[in-house]
Amino acid sequence: MKPELDQSEDGSSHEEIIGERMKHYRLEQNINQTDLVKQAGVARRTITSVETGKGCTLNTLLRLLRALNRMDLLQDLLDEPPLSPQQIHYANTIRKPIRKYASRPRSKPPEKPFVWGDEQAPE
Repeated sequence: MKPELDQSEDGSSHEEIIGERMKHYRLEQNINQTDLVKQAGVARRTITSVETGKGCTLNTLLRLLRALNRMDLLQDLLDEPPLSPQQIHYANTIRKPIRKYASRPRSKPPEKPFVWGDEQAPE
């Protein structure tokens, strides 16, 4: 069961939940903190901090998830969002018509300049 995200919170409870999950994923794979330090390239204090809900940077979170082979947890964030029905309708209504045939070749400009006929010949 997913905990509901409350927008008014400062995020500390979410950090605790994420920390618990990260610890669960580590223990599920039977990896101790020392081995995770080597795999993720972060300090042991950082791992302890994350697991106790003290938070971390996005870069650290990505390193830990990659080391635990759990990058799939971020897949929803990395996927391209689907188009809304309004966007689909807009794309279909402004679409340029597809050309079926090539246009005719343009005629060459006349070699003599156009004359109205009422001009006087130069003297």
